[in-house]
Amino acid sequence: MKHLLLIFLYVSFFKPLPGQEKIPEQEKSDTSSLLYAFRKGTTAGHFRLYYMTTDNAENLSDYYAIAFGGGLKYQTRSFKGFQLGIGGFFIWNLSSSDLTQPDPYTGIMNRYEIGQFDQENPSNKKNLQRLEDFFVKYNFKKSYIRYGKQVLRTPFINPQDGRMRPTGEQGFWAEFNELKKTRIELGWLTHISPRGTVNWYRGAASLGIYPSGVATDGTKSNYKNNLTSAGTGIAGITYTISNRIKLQVWDHWVENIFNTVLLQTDADINAGKKGKIVAGFQYIHQRAINAGGHSDLAKTYFDPSQKVHILGARVGYKVKESELRFNYTRITRHGRFLFPREWGREPLYTFLPRERNEGLGDVNAFTVNFLKTFLKKNIQAEVSFGYYDVPDVHNFRLNKYGFPSYCQLNFNVKYTFHGWLKGLAAELLYLYKPNNGNTYNDRKYVINKVNMHQLNLILNYNF
Repeated sequence: MKHLLLIFLYVSFFKPLPGQEKIPEQEKSDTSSLLYAFRKGTTAGHFRLYYMTTDNAENLSDYYAIAFGGGLKYQTRSFKGFQLGIGGFFIWNLSSSDLTQPDPYTGIMNRYEIGQFDQENPSNKKNLQRLEDFFVKYNFKKSYIRYGKQVLRTPFINPQDGRMRPTGEQGFWAEFNELKKTRIELGWLTHISPRGTVNWYRGAASLGIYPSGVATDGTKSNYKNNLTSAGTGIAGITYTISNRIKLQVWDHWVENIFNTVLLQTDADINAGKKGKIVAGFQYIHQRAINAGGHSDLAKTYFDPSQKVHILGARVGYKVKESELRFNYTRITRHGRFLFPREWGREPLYTFLPRERNEGLGDVNAFTVNFLKTFLKKNIQAEVSFGYYDVPDVHNFRLNKYGFPSYCQLNFNVKYTFHGWLKGLAAELLYLYKPNNGNTYNDRKYVINKVNMHQLNLILNYNF
């Protein structure tokens, strides 16, 4: 696979630009040939420079990382409805803290910066390439079916692109758009390549690559390499009730482990001549399948005695280039909300970048977002504040990762360049997370979790 990626990148870099290749006259008119489909395919490139630094509480380890990467993706033109796509990416660790060493006070490993490189092998600084796309796609009418390696975006399985590279998936994916106002999406996934890794794993084998916390009885979770599953089935229906109201229903079924159902509706309603009211509601239900992955509680992923109910609501007001949102999430005390962090980030309205409520039950979360665009939308800015009331860190039944209650302040600004720098985009993300819970003077409940600052500076160039 490594050699295939190298060959692809070499060929793509030296592939003649459209219009430069010399095609015999008889081939120029044969637009239905396979050769034409390959020669008239599209190539897209991406360079990314990422600086991240985490400032933990006093006497705890601080970290930084500077990563640079580049990649290419090629896709043929349609030939009798079929297309072939292939793409890969390289990453270089330009400079970083020593990510192989745990914090001397707590024994806890780095949480954030390692995600820029290789989560499974923190010492890996050179062998950081991955074949991310390798698929065949069949287009018909307004729909398509695709098989192979690809990057998907569903409410729970998604790129979670807060690091150098996204999460990738392998399997079947289909999108049907033949019904009026309705989009139907179906998939069967067998392999995952989590963000911050360079390999592809069977779905069940990918669980536990990230820290796994504790089981509901307080013992260390030991489900890594102990779960069995044939794959993950996904079904989603998005129905546009009107131009302003959208309804979504999704089911993520992880065979032999657990099932997650999402019901969500979002509205964007005119309010006066210039303003709009934004509103949304979501409900999530989860349950174990069989024993949740393993008959031994210490080795299972989803405790079969628990069921999860989540309610979410959003209301806001939008006028011209400004928008203000108020969000609320309630995870009931019936069980922990679980979904593999290796697969994607959660779709909760109260989600803020760099933290999650996955692994928690009995949660009340409140957030406020203010969004503003400037300079003909060249600048996009967002300020967000969240308050998260979660169970005590010793309540293992409802607190998988030992996370105390906390607040979070995010400031995010993006700038899109134009003119001779078209294709370049810059982003700054700063966050602060003060503690609001009892940590029992144990620093393992603090490091990389609360009383920390983080700064992210990102440059992307797409061509």
